[in-house]
Amino acid sequence: MDQAEQLRNIIKSSNTPQRPLARVITVTSGKGGVGKSNVAINLAIQFKKMGQRVIILDADFGLANIEIMFGTVPKHNLSDLIYQGKNIKDVITWGPMGVGFISGGSGISGMYNLSRDYLVYIIVNLAELDAIADTIIIDTGAGISNAVMEFLVASGEIILVTTPEPTSITDSYSLLKALNQYPRFSKENTVIKVVSNKVSTDEEGQQLFNKLNAVVARYQKLPLTYLGAIQQDPNLARSVMQQTPVSIQYPNAKSTRAFEQIAASLSGKDGMEVKPRGMAAFFSHIITGRKLNAAGNAGTASAASITNT
Repeated sequence: MDQAEQLRNIIKSSNTPQRPLARVITVTSGKGGVGKSNVAINLAIQFKKMGQRVIILDADFGLANIEIMFGTVPKHNLSDLIYQGKNIKDVITWGPMGVGFISGGSGISGMYNLSRDYLVYIIVNLAELDAIADTIIIDTGAGISNAVMEFLVASGEIILVTTPEPTSITDSYSLLKALNQYPRFSKENTVIKVVSNKVSTDEEGQQLFNKLNAVVARYQKLPLTYLGAIQQDPNLARSVMQQTPVSIQYPNAKSTRAFEQIAASLSGKDGMEVKPRGMAAFFSHIITGRKLNAAGNAGTASAASITNT
């Protein structure tokens, strides 16, 4: 049995009536500083208030936004699962209201170099998240790096956070263009939803979406869905300084009410529910992609070597 077949069997065994799949939502942005991590955290809090079990995976490597905003320092990260023999429960840190988070560290970047046995061990552990959480929120890095693209391609549900700044709109379009052209991206199997952040009014948020949507529809033929707007709110800035999510610290703030409305939309109350995919399938997709990229790079290098001989 080859590695690909073994991974497929793991996914198949995890996708049974006795083992429901977690919903995986990937939050991203075209540039930094638009409030992406704040959106991920506060949506997690709102899901938790609805009675869901929620885990955030901080995949913004090199930065520790989630743990800083939670005011909690994790003892372990995903690298410890891969290289130190920890199991998945060891690397989950529990934050406010019982929302779990996993620090990605540098673990995922080296996954495609691992042996079959290591990969099977990792996928089996990650599949356990389906039994621990109803919803898993992936907080990616900003921009259009390969690491970000791999997460987006693996995800069936993407939330793009943008702001009225011209650079944010431009970078959001660049991200969507790069995603649309990325190998293995499936337009038919991916739902892309937009949050307008740091706007003055709800009307400005709608106008921001309309502007981005018009350009994306014309040149990329990608369907976008509008989730809602989050207005500028001094309480949101204060909550960051206090290292407590605004949805907890200021439950009546206008930004908190916006997060409530967006979470309600995401929970399917407006017909936007997405079929859960599960973590085993999500990470197997990433690993497969990285291996294909590595093989392609090796093939290119070999061809160049022959040409130069």
